[in-house]
Amino acid sequence: MSLVVNASFDMTTTRAEFLTRLPAAVGGDVYVQEAGALVHRGADRGWRIDLEPLADLQIARVRLARLRVKLRFENYQEAELQLFLQRFHLYFRRGGG
Repeated sequence: MSLVVNASFDMTTTRAEFLTRLPAAVGGDVYVQEAGALVHRGADRGWRIDLEPLADLQIARVRLARLRVKLRFENYQEAELQLFLQRFHLYFRRGGG
């Protein structure tokens, strides 16, 4: 039986900036781009990230690009999933955390 976990959240970033930070955020996992998604396939588990552009966030004169980030994990244990997500979020924090 395959364990599948989905997560989704909005981020203030551009696609280009997201792609620049992603290698460190996923701990060096090798991934490919497939039909607009970012996909990692290991021997017994994998993940997929879909990026959906959202309307810019505007606060007074400041305008920030936004993406909806959708993650799908297959066959990760709960502890491994939590470590992955901690690392992932750490590399995308703004303003010192």
